[in-house]
Amino acid sequence: MSTDAMVDGEERPSLWHRLRLRRPFFILPAQRATADNITAAPAPLRPIDLSDDAEVSQVLDLAVRVGEVVLAAGTGVTDTEAQVRFIASTYGLDKCDIDVTFDAIRITADRGTLLPPASDMRIVKYRSLDFTRLAAVDRLTRLIRAFVVPVDQAHAALDEIVSTRHPYPRWVSTAGWSLLAAAIAVLLGGGAVLAIISFATTALIDVVNRALHQLGLPIFFQHMVGGVIAAAPAIALSAFDEHWQADAALIVAAGITVLLSGQQLVGSVQDAITGAPITAAARMLEVVMMTGGIVAGIGLALRVSTMLGIKVPEIAASAGRDTEYLAIKVAAGAVAAIAFAMACYAERRALFAAGLSGAAGTVAFLVAQDIGFGPVVASGMAATLVGLAGGLMARRALTPPLVVAVAGITPLLPGLKVYRGLYALLEDETLLGFGQILGAFGVGCALAAGVVLGEWFDRLIARRGTPRDFDPTYTSDR
Repeated sequence: MSTDAMVDGEERPSLWHRLRLRRPFFILPAQRATADNITAAPAPLRPIDLSDDAEVSQVLDLAVRVGEVVLAAGTGVTDTEAQVRFIASTYGLDKCDIDVTFDAIRITADRGTLLPPASDMRIVKYRSLDFTRLAAVDRLTRLIRAFVVPVDQAHAALDEIVSTRHPYPRWVSTAGWSLLAAAIAVLLGGGAVLAIISFATTALIDVVNRALHQLGLPIFFQHMVGGVIAAAPAIALSAFDEHWQADAALIVAAGITVLLSGQQLVGSVQDAITGAPITAAARMLEVVMMTGGIVAGIGLALRVSTMLGIKVPEIAASAGRDTEYLAIKVAAGAVAAIAFAMACYAERRALFAAGLSGAAGTVAFLVAQDIGFGPVVASGMAATLVGLAGGLMARRALTPPLVVAVAGITPLLPGLKVYRGLYALLEDETLLGFGQILGAFGVGCALAAGVVLGEWFDRLIARRGTPRDFDPTYTSDR
């Protein structure tokens, strides 16, 4: 792409080049996150001619395309709507009606009494866990606000963001998912052997599901196949040696946690809390269906093993959920968060922030449990800390808070409760089984609600801060 316009007689780097820089390339007021800056419609930096249908259409298309990327990554309806409104109002379309649903974005701009309203719509046909793309779009939004960016250049930069390949090779993402499973196995109290087996099992799940996805198999059945593969090593170990039975069940719990990670639980609960019940219900139904696929696959595998006379026993309720070996568990929580961020193609600058978030959440959860709080309350408290700290760290890492927050709560996902509930159902302990499944649902909602509350505290603190003056032409070399 060509370079940007001349600034004070000097040629500036291209917009896409700025977005790819590893170091901060401009200073924003108090390093405020994009969501902090879009609470009100800004004065247009480069107001367009409202009577020019082509220009208006360009702005609306840019706004809904930005919204498509952030919505596909799991951002809540309120933040997605604010992002779309921010883009449109920056160019002078400050009277817009925006409707964001589970898979569509609609925008209508009022151009006054003498001109007909202009509208645009975008259907979100995919779900993406590419956190680098999300961060790049976030920085593009910052640039549009901080610099005088023509609409055509913003479109070109967005085209580059959407079409650019992942920053890591595919095998790095597979290694990230596998490392996540190994870290969860250690967090639950497993040793090195179980961590290695969990690593290999998850690598196989990722490779097989990727092949099934290319064949067009619906994702429900992909998760079902993943559940079968997650349970297979535990069944094999139980058949090989009875002494491995109790520990082998940790492999299943770790596999459940990995399969649950990445679901749009945070976005669905955020939508329910912030007044978007229809989208919240649609997202929650998707989460429930994907979880149902995991449970069906694991249940099928365990039922077949029981028919063959191989029994994988229940895991103790307190497994891995105490402060014994705290340092190891905190390290495992940090590694799990980093691994998840890496699996989702997060930028290198975000990995450290994700690790700190995962460690902080793990410490908070274990200490709260040790004090005497139940798992739901402890999860909510830990997630609130993750949401608050994640927003602060994300602001320094110049990456969306969603990236750090979702990675931070990943070690706390209720894979253990899901397995215990499923095991109880297979043993005809219906009341106990449904109680555990309901408890897992409660923990998941507490995690998501805690993140939303923590991010609210973070934005409240940011709004009360005094913004620093900044030079939009500044390029940092530090």
